[in-house]
Amino acid sequence: MTPQPVFLDVNVPMYAAGADHPYREPCAWVLAHVAKGMLQVAIDSEILQEILYRYGELQRWDVAVTLARSLLQLVPTVYSVGPGEAELAIELHERYAPQGVKARDLIHVAVMQRNGLTQIISTDHHFDQVAGIERLDPSALWAERRLEGYGQVPSN
Repeated sequence: MTPQPVFLDVNVPMYAAGADHPYREPCAWVLAHVAKGMLQVAIDSEILQEILYRYGELQRWDVAVTLARSLLQLVPTVYSVGPGEAELAIELHERYAPQGVKARDLIHVAVMQRNGLTQIISTDHHFDQVAGIERLDPSALWAERRLEGYGQVPSN
């Protein structure tokens, strides 16, 4: 039986591809383990939209296209956002938006719930507020897996 993939939040590839930051190495490590087949992840179509939007706002269209294409090559499972996910996202928004959980992240939660996923790799602490969702912090994963012998951080 194949294990359920872990949802990969957009901040992981963005930190990995970005400027120097405390999350850069842990996020690059996560993506390296995805590339090696040691970690199964999934995304939804909104992850790609977020990449294209953010880098488009910065007028870095080449980075937007390169990062989005690379992510599509790396992650074979891309869930759609359909009417069922949209309706669930509205319900989740009603419950969690007053607690500070962002609408775009509630769309991810809706996709996760509709596809039976319970874990997300993310730097965003507000996922910790959502019942039934376990957030895996890239820094914690990096430290834990390195101690378990899963390999060293890829050097740049």
